Amino acid sequence: MAAIEFSGAGFATLLRKELLRFWKVSFQTVAAPVLTSLLYLLVFSQALRGHVEAYPGVSYTAFLVPGLVMMSVLQNAFANASSSLIQSKITGNLVFVLLPPLAHLEIYCAYVLASMVRGLVVGAGVLVVTFPLTDLRFAAPGWALAFAVLGSAILGTMGLLAGIWAEKFDQMAAFQNFVIMPLTFLSGVFYSTHALSPFWQAVSHLNPFFYMVDGFRYGFFGVSDVPPAISLAAVAAALAVAAALTLRLLSRGWKLRH
Repeated sequence: MAAIEFSGAGFATLLRKELLRFWKVSFQTVAAPVLTSLLYLLVFSQALRGHVEAYPGVSYTAFLVPGLVMMSVLQNAFANASSSLIQSKITGNLVFVLLPPLAHLEIYCAYVLASMVRGLVVGAGVLVVTFPLTDLRFAAPGWALAFAVLGSAILGTMGLLAGIWAEKFDQMAAFQNFVIMPLTFLSGVFYSTHALSPFWQAVSHLNPFFYMVDGFRYGFFGVSDVPPAISLAAVAAALAVAAALTLRLLSRGWKLRH
């Protein structure tokens, strides 16, 4: 029972350390992703406007913004936890996290909450700089917030999972390039799955990232490819599975305690 109890001070200290870690280099961790998303918007909206079918009455530029916001949230939440843990493992300072009497749940929550904060801050920054460029409106802001929070939690968990598994930067890069990037770019960020053939629509529905993006986009337009309740259930299930696996590995100290 003691393994799942919060000690309080240890959790708060680790969380503060993880927050300061990305905030002290915010020009790199926050400003740079915002600029990248703005460039995506400028390039893709010009290149694909009129060629990609979006929702009726919704311009492609407006359609693109929620996808870019969610993509920024997901990628930066993943990057925060994964980079922190792999750097700690390689430099050897992970011992200072493992030696104190921290429960595995405390370690999990500290890393994931810090990742959520970074993801949501970057997402908010992308929204702020792109919002004036479109006629975007919030049709159901509660849904948008729910999917942003759950999505950042899932990717923070996946980042922690990748950090546990990886033993060097090459492995982390492989995980990001061959798992996170394909799932993100094939999630409907730049297109609606209604424009795909039935086969590729079915394939898209196997991607949990699709439900995060589609549900988040519903919060802006009130329409989506899949009913938001179904998307929310799929995202919640994905979070439960990822969190259970990560907590199990943390409790065993797999690839952490040598």
